[in-house]
Amino acid sequence: MNLFIKSFFTVVCAVSMFLVIYSARAFGQNTKEKVRISPRAEVMQQVGFTDIRIIYSRPGVKGRTIWGNLVPYNSVWRAGANEATKIIFSTDVLIEGKLLKAGSYSFFTIPGKKEWILIFNKISDQWGAFEYNEAEDALRVKVKPEKSGFQEWLAYTITKTSDYSATIRLEWEKVKVPFKVEVKQ
Repeated sequence: MNLFIKSFFTVVCAVSMFLVIYSARAFGQNTKEKVRISPRAEVMQQVGFTDIRIIYSRPGVKGRTIWGNLVPYNSVWRAGANEATKIIFSTDVLIEGKLLKAGSYSFFTIPGKKEWILIFNKISDQWGAFEYNEAEDALRVKVKPEKSGFQEWLAYTITKTSDYSATIRLEWEKVKVPFKVEVKQ
């Protein structure tokens, strides 16, 4: 009986060690596979009674020429990396004075040297701009890009300018693109 218990204990220990080592190894590999080169980020701000959320991925400059090269001028861009950038408004808002209904939108841009087109598309869950369909646009507005200090990682900021308005800025490399959001009083 003693021999049986020792053999059983040896087998249980061997199987347990195998499972621990295999689990640790598998966990380590999965963690490495899930690390994103352009990490996900989110910014949120309440303006008036409206919640504004921006969910995006943050590519880095990494020594590359961004505007007119990595991100071509006059072409639709996902305004981030990986999935299309998503902007969510909990109530109706005015974007640069134009009405946009409450909801979740993919946010695209068409960068230009002197003018950008900002696009709020009704299909909120898209990968990149590969399936972008202009017919699904809820709103397009034109804005002027501005020169900025160097920004390695793409960032969005939301700055309240009053109780009922804010400026959202896309900032990357040496460019920032501001646009005004107003909510009901």
